[in-house]
Amino acid sequence: MKNLAMLSVAAFCLALAPAAQAQANPQDEGNQNNKNHGNIGAYFDYTRLQGQNLNMFGVGGRIGFNIQKRIVLEAEMAYDFERTQTQTFTAGSISSTVRTDVRVMHALFGPKVRMPGPKGFFLFTKGGFVNFGVGGPVPAGAINNQIGNIINGDINTAIYPGGGIEFKIGRIDFRAEAGDELIWLRNGVQSNFRATFGPQLRF
Repeated sequence: MKNLAMLSVAAFCLALAPAAQAQANPQDEGNQNNKNHGNIGAYFDYTRLQGQNLNMFGVGGRIGFNIQKRIVLEAEMAYDFERTQTQTFTAGSISSTVRTDVRVMHALFGPKVRMPGPKGFFLFTKGGFVNFGVGGPVPAGAINNQIGNIINGDINTAIYPGGGIEFKIGRIDFRAEAGDELIWLRNGVQSNFRATFGPQLRF
């Protein structure tokens, strides 16, 4: 996954080069027409928390504004609904099993670059934070609820590179994307697969 993330970032940088060149050219076709337009949409969110072996599902929304013909600045937020996982804790010679509830909120911002060539393909790199909520009985000797190395209330830095495609089904615009959401946890970086799908409206 980390190799995929690095390749995505490299491809993203390569895609920016022709876009930056077009930005410098005042005669760039369609530049002025698209400058003040953007998109707004809702989506279904899936995140695989790799270190905790949890599949999280939720909903989210995003809004983006075109700053150049192929470059869109986007902000998005998603909430993954509560999932329950069983954990076993050992204190001395005594083991106890508890059910832990986990929920996740993603808040990210960054550029999306439409690729030249076949219509609809794009790359993106977004940064922001991920907030974890962990609930359930607190094991003996523990101060906070936690699952693995995630503690209730943690707000962690995140970077989310990836790519996707925009397409139409009938008269409705849809967008599908996937990438590697890198989250900086207390013991290091965790790589997590993430994918979204949903309708969007251009304005």
